[in-house]
Amino acid sequence: MATRKTTPKRTAKKCTTCDGAGEIRESVRVGTRKGRATADQQTAMCPSCWGSGEAD
Repeated sequence: MATRKTTPKRTAKKCTTCDGAGEIRESVRVGTRKGRATADQQTAMCPSCWGSGEAD
């Protein structure tokens, strides 16, 4: 019987937008006209990888 050939496991590339975390942080902006940035931050799902942390 022939021996099986093993293929190397593929590793997924990290998303460059969120560095593989799946979340991004944005500063909170206040005001309609000037949009002053505050010291507060909010986290959101990464729009590039949709939270998986893997690049296409």
